[in-house]
Amino acid sequence: MDSITQAALGATIAGTVAGRALGRSVLVIGAALGTLPDLDVVIDYGTAVANFTQHRGFTHSLFILVPLSVLLAWVLWRWKPVISYRRWLLLTGLILVTHPLLDIFTTYGTQLFWPLGPPIALHSVFIIDPLYTLPLLLAIACFLVNPAAPRRLMAGLGVSTLYLGWTLLAQQMIASRVEPALAEAGLGDAPRMVQPMPFNTILWRVTAISDDRRVEIVTGFLDGDAPLTLEEFPRDPVLAEQAQALEEGQRLEWFTEGFLHYEQVDGLLLATDVRLGVPGAHPFTFVLAVDNGNGLEPYASYRQDRAVLRRELLGALWARLTGTAPVLCLASLELPPPGEGCS
Repeated sequence: MDSITQAALGATIAGTVAGRALGRSVLVIGAALGTLPDLDVVIDYGTAVANFTQHRGFTHSLFILVPLSVLLAWVLWRWKPVISYRRWLLLTGLILVTHPLLDIFTTYGTQLFWPLGPPIALHSVFIIDPLYTLPLLLAIACFLVNPAAPRRLMAGLGVSTLYLGWTLLAQQMIASRVEPALAEAGLGDAPRMVQPMPFNTILWRVTAISDDRRVEIVTGFLDGDAPLTLEEFPRDPVLAEQAQALEEGQRLEWFTEGFLHYEQVDGLLLATDVRLGVPGAHPFTFVLAVDNGNGLEPYASYRQDRAVLRRELLGALWARLTGTAPVLCLASLELPPPGEGCS
């Protein structure tokens, strides 16, 4: 999740655990601890793909964070023995562990058990979701006004946690809705991903992939009985095989579970993570190799500049979310004329 949300979660937990004893100052401690795991963004691993796939790595691993919470609890206890070491350990442990646990609800992927196993991603929450964050911020505001009443912090945590439960339920409902359409399209057993569109859990995006195509569906809870619109995007299995022969291509495949789009433009082999953003506005496209005339030559990967989003996109997204517009074409990020589908 975004840094504001992680800081708010850490502050809310800190206030709940030690707000009565430490007062408002505990919010600063909690916010700092809540953002601590994300400081790995300052580490340069040498290439764009390495930086992309190492983020949420060792700093988000329970094998690192649990021992770290023990050490930090001791340091904080020596600094402020107003509360017991056990209470400090409860505070540091909860904040550091809930950070990666919250991150796994998003699509990016979190290496919760680094260095063992692949990243974990539940895909049920967009990386910025105001409906999760606002209860935490409201609870913090109430605590700042009246630090003698930390129960409101616990209430904020409860509401946000229930919202996470809703996202998982909503995800399963959407998955059930699209299952017949994917089966009819010959993708009944294909790898798929069900995730919310930006900033909400009412409108959802479903992505299914095979060797030679990718199918995208946008559907939501305000669509009623409207038929589903399936958009197809071609995939080049030969180009994918060439990319997967590269070390950084293999790393990307592992990190994204294969949800990648490959293309060759001006002699450059490009790999795009199709999980994040939406078609036409994917934020992560990497150059993996260059055609030297005798084939593809591995290249120290770098990230291409992301496309500039048109202002009209937010209006189109809102119209689709509310059901005013029955179709949003992902290929163009536009609403088609009434009664028409996507070309």
